[in-house]
Amino acid sequence: MSDRDEFGAFLVGFVVGGLTGAVVSLLFAPQSGEETRALIKDKSIELRDKAQVTAEEAYARAESAAKEARARAEELAKEARVRAEELATEAKSRAGTLAAEVKERSKGAIEAVRKTKKDGTEIASAE
Repeated sequence: MSDRDEFGAFLVGFVVGGLTGAVVSLLFAPQSGEETRALIKDKSIELRDKAQVTAEEAYARAESAAKEARARAEELAKEARVRAEELATEAKSRAGTLAAEVKERSKGAIEAVRKTKKDGTEIASAE
């Protein structure tokens, strides 16, 4: 943002300096009033055209910057979606692994209880 501010200040200074120099040179030129007015008119048309070209260039640069920003935002959003999908897949995988582990431990505990009952020993109640 600072670079844009500096460029804008430079551009304003350049235009104001050019206008001031043109006016001073025309006022001190050894010409008749009619010639001076014609020269001022020509210079003002020239300056208007230059300002228009500069404004069009600035507009084109702004459009280009906006397109780049939009493309970058879309790219970042795509990367975020991909990463979110990866994390979701990883979470599902971990959940499946943990569920399988809990299931195996449960089977082991159930088998231990059944074996204990088969042997005739009773399990003490925790009440």
